[in-house]
Amino acid sequence: MVKLNRIYTRTGDEGSTGLGDGRRVSKDDARVEAYGAVDEANAALGVVVMAARAGPSGDQGGVPGDGITRERIAAVVAECQNDLFDVGADLCVPPESGRLSDEPPGARLRVTAAQWARLEGVIDQFNARLSPLSSFVLPGGTALAAALHVARTVVRRAERRTVTLVAIEPGATNPEAVRYLNRLSDLLFVLARAANDYGRADVLWVPGKSRSGQGGAGGSGAGGSGEVEGTGGAGGTGGTGGTDGAAR
Repeated sequence: MVKLNRIYTRTGDEGSTGLGDGRRVSKDDARVEAYGAVDEANAALGVVVMAARAGPSGDQGGVPGDGITRERIAAVVAECQNDLFDVGADLCVPPESGRLSDEPPGARLRVTAAQWARLEGVIDQFNARLSPLSSFVLPGGTALAAALHVARTVVRRAERRTVTLVAIEPGATNPEAVRYLNRLSDLLFVLARAANDYGRADVLWVPGKSRSGQGGAGGSGAGGSGEVEGTGGAGGTGGTGGTDGAAR
């Protein structure tokens, strides 16, 4: 059971922090960067939940004409927030750490395959209602969709930080945690399309639209919506590609 009696401890004033197994490491340690990025992602999901529950359909946070979808998105994302605490708890205790003296066997929290498999099921449910994409999607549309795209990119950063940790400390990270982050970014992309009236309000990338200098004030078309998925599929989940060129 987590019990927080004090907010400040002064133990980190010299630039170190404690891992879940009691070890002290620098605050810029790769493991701290990884679970810190997961914390950022969780905060971004909190903004999504707020946007989804902002008001009736048609308000800035609403999904056009579909209040049920908006509430469903809020519920799905809120559950993912709880999952991200699991991911952070997993990352802050390396698998090779010895059991603490007061720690019961099996007490350590580890992300499981069932958690990311659940996300795949939700992705499939929403994606079944989406039309295939003919181009990459520009982040935006409704306020809710924009918040989902921001959250998606923050989750992708958390995944990259975790992959960096894997490269630095091979075998010292639960692979299911990395898989969860990957599926979560896919889910957020699909939810963003659902928030844009199931894709009907999506704005698509037009390659080179403004190169002639006649694109207009709102027609720059510069940039896409993140990393290239490359999987495609009936609902176009491969349309998460864009400017940084990293393949999922």
